[in-house]
Amino acid sequence: MTPWEIKGRELVNCTCEYGCNCQFNALPDKGHCHAVAGIQIDHGFHGDTRLDGLRIAAIFKWPGPIHEGNGEAIAFVDENANAAQRDALLKIMTGQDTAPFATMFAVYASTVIKMHDPVFTKIDLELDVDGRKGRVFVKDYIDAVGEPIRNKVTGAEARAQIVLPQGFEYAVAEIGSATSKTTGPVQVAMKDTYGQFARLHLNNNGVVRV
Repeated sequence: MTPWEIKGRELVNCTCEYGCNCQFNALPDKGHCHAVAGIQIDHGFHGDTRLDGLRIAAIFKWPGPIHEGNGEAIAFVDENANAAQRDALLKIMTGQDTAPFATMFAVYASTVIKMHDPVFTKIDLELDVDGRKGRVFVKDYIDAVGEPIRNKVTGAEARAQIVLPQGFEYAVAEIGSATSKTTGPVQVAMKDTYGQFARLHLNNNGVVRV
């Protein structure tokens, strides 16, 4: 197993309401799960290959709860990545070189039966975790925007967090509202649903807790 580790930030938008039942081992509130994700890798490596500054994104579509499988997905890798970096990122994203079910990458990959060919392209990412603001834009594929949840009466920003001491993706996530629309082979659309802003620190064995 090739050792790897990444530190970065993410924006995830899914079809659930703001709490996202999946974070609490419950069933998705819409009965299915559609999701868009963008990740900025601030520092990272896979073996001898550095991954600093690269970006990845993905679209997922499950017809039911994630654990029931039958999912469809497409991965996007930063056009700035060289051949070795592309190979490394795809191995991480598809759960290779990872202990069984140790990361969200490995868990999700195990539930996907239709994985489209990866796309190597420009990924525009804006990520402010503490401010709960961000955007994921991949031309011809993804347009996702995240913002703070707002009080329905006053419009004031509301702040909420999810803390998962044993989670496989993050330790703490800031929760916001997000809207996404995708085109291409995996099409999903969500408006004002669960937006997850988190700092990531992952390796072969899952979340690095320090």
